[in-house]
Amino acid sequence: MPRFYCPVPLQTGLALSLPPGAARHVQVLRMQPGGMITLFNGEGGEFDATVTRMGRSDVDVEVGTHHLVEREAARAVHLLVGITANERMDWLVEKATELGVTSITPLAAERSVLKLKGERADKKLAHWQGVAVAAAEQCGRNRVPEVHPAVTLKEWLAQAEPGERWVLSLSEGTQAPSAMAGAAPVTVLSGPEGGLSPSEEASALAAGFIPITLGSRVLRAETAPLVVLANCA
Repeated sequence: MPRFYCPVPLQTGLALSLPPGAARHVQVLRMQPGGMITLFNGEGGEFDATVTRMGRSDVDVEVGTHHLVEREAARAVHLLVGITANERMDWLVEKATELGVTSITPLAAERSVLKLKGERADKKLAHWQGVAVAAAEQCGRNRVPEVHPAVTLKEWLAQAEPGERWVLSLSEGTQAPSAMAGAAPVTVLSGPEGGLSPSEEASALAAGFIPITLGSRVLRAETAPLVVLANCA
């Protein structure tokens, strides 16, 4: 059954017009009145819904049964990831959502190739959030990870809450964690192409980040955080 994110209050028996994005997708599928879809709003569970009217640019539905089903990872993982170039950041956001990430904060690292400011930063943020929504619809998640505005490491450290923290490091002597599975939420810091600068890694370590390695092979910037997510699921 097609699934659509509908970020409005939902309850059984409610008649409503779908938000523009969801309505457009229903129309692309050429659905007709009587067709069944699934709606979720990120507040828990999912709803059956029936298409009641297909307009030129709008779609009306009636909300049906609520199902208390969740498909979240066992551990909350927050990614603080260096902004990568080209479409690699899109790919990272998509796959991280599929693997159960709780939130993503793009890091404007010293070695990040893509620099974002002003209106361009706002457009990129909206685009990445859209990628996360589409990935959640596809993979069956009923919670959409939030993509936060891009920050520098210094800015993040200034407002961060206490908690378990890991930093992916290639420094000599760094050990693989004994086990990534656990219950406590964790923030995972990973650099862009070229990695974190020495000063950034030193700042992270001083702020309580534990250095971890994923083995002897050097993984791409968009791959390494996904390996952590897969091991924490």
